[in-house]
Amino acid sequence: MTELRGVGIGLGVAQGPVARMADPLPAPSDAPSTASADDETARAREAVAAVARELEARGAQAGGAAQEVLEAQAMMAEDPALQAEIDARIAAGKTAEWAVHDAFASFRETLAAMGGYLGERAADLDDVAQRVVARIRGVPAPGVPDPGHPFVLVAKDLAPADTALLDLDKVLALVTTEGGPTSHTAILARGKGIVAVVGAAGAAGLADGETVIVDAAAGVVLSAPTAEELEQARARAEARAAAASAPITPGSLADGTAIPLLANLGNPEGAAEAVALGAEGVGLFRTEFLFLSSDRAPTVEQQRAVYTALLEAFPERKVVARVLDAGADKPLAFLNDAPEDNPALGLRGIRALRASEQILRDQLQALAEADAATSADLWVMAPMIATVEETRYFVELAREYGVKTAGVMVEVPSAALLADRVLAAADFASIGTNDLTQYAMAADRLLGSVASFQDPWHPAVLRLIQDVGAAGAALDKPVGICGEAAADPLLAVVLAGLGATSLSMAPAALADVRAALLEHTLDDARRIAEAALAAEDAASARDAARAAATQKKETQP
Repeated sequence: MTELRGVGIGLGVAQGPVARMADPLPAPSDAPSTASADDETARAREAVAAVARELEARGAQAGGAAQEVLEAQAMMAEDPALQAEIDARIAAGKTAEWAVHDAFASFRETLAAMGGYLGERAADLDDVAQRVVARIRGVPAPGVPDPGHPFVLVAKDLAPADTALLDLDKVLALVTTEGGPTSHTAILARGKGIVAVVGAAGAAGLADGETVIVDAAAGVVLSAPTAEELEQARARAEARAAAASAPITPGSLADGTAIPLLANLGNPEGAAEAVALGAEGVGLFRTEFLFLSSDRAPTVEQQRAVYTALLEAFPERKVVARVLDAGADKPLAFLNDAPEDNPALGLRGIRALRASEQILRDQLQALAEADAATSADLWVMAPMIATVEETRYFVELAREYGVKTAGVMVEVPSAALLADRVLAAADFASIGTNDLTQYAMAADRLLGSVASFQDPWHPAVLRLIQDVGAAGAALDKPVGICGEAAADPLLAVVLAGLGATSLSMAPAALADVRAALLEHTLDDARRIAEAALAAEDAASARDAARAAATQKKETQP
């Protein structure tokens, strides 16, 4: 048995024979073209357009987060600057194939050098380029294999277009040798509930047909497992399936302490699935999808229609909407597209909205009107709050438009350190653990070279969360968690012990978290959280919490 380590996505475990993704198409020849420049240009443009339409069609079929990813890829494929680079190479006598290959490679290097969100998207260009070159050649693009039986898919990394439409009856698990927890592969695998381990470099040596165990909870892939290990994995998978099919109950700890379990949603289309999986409401509705694919801000009427559709799916339930979180690493021409040396620390979130206040005003008006037209309990929050003054600004503006419950995202350490004063000015706080970890650890959450620092288990991050939880308890203000940390069942218990009053996550994680909470009382959760806080680093905090969770509850006096 060989243990290959990576980053587990979710808590599932699966086993089966390996099927490897086909190798990429070989690079085109740099030989001069024998056709006219006009013919080569026409071939290139037809291929780019065809691939863009195919990506959009796949996105429409997949829906949800996958649709957002694939539409973004389609926009990248048809970027005018990229087309100009292709045209220039063809004008210099190159073939359409080579011009596409070289122009995309050049753009990839530029994006990779930028780091952050754009750097993470560089790998997506490789997939688009492969699809365009395949279209020009008239051959199938490299894709998911079909060995004729269920399999564990092993790949260098998986393109969003392939991940979005995986046949879950055939793909038992996913293993990649590259990528991290914030790669598109990880994001889409998490959203679809696929058992996955990413960044397992050793998986490059796995052979087609060999049996492996993919243990996402442990972040390992076991090759050549014994019969006993296979049976243990099978029993764990069956137990997890049984827990997932158990009657859905409101989220709570073993002593009845309510911890509502909410869904993170990127658009209204995911509402029905979230409800079916037991979401008690929405803890994070990302409104960016309305803005990112447009060259101008949507109108109040357009926004109101979308918000109303979402709220109608959750009658009498809480729905927390985050106003536009864009700018800097997600530049919008109508908001802020000025290049910045360090976009993670730039004009983003509430800062960008204040600089273009009418966009914020329109959004608040649309949200308030949708709230008035439905029975849902709408809460609205602002992203990237760093000061008490920003808190007052947003809450007062929200009140002006009739928003009844206005709060803030705690993602910047300054907001956590001043949580008592921030919460005195706001109705609630929601902790975005992804960004809070990024800023606490000075590690870009989308940069693979510092991925080891991007761990919400770090005691420094947990202490910041504890500060916010304590402030919420003292002021009787709700404190939710809406980052990826809430989807980790053991960490969810710790978060409850630190004062979180609700947890929001990808719907696929709800069943695991619900089951974990029911195993511990509030006193247990606090004891487990204290064990994690006493550690010196993320790994030891996780180990300490796991050890504390397995101890029997101490006898009460």
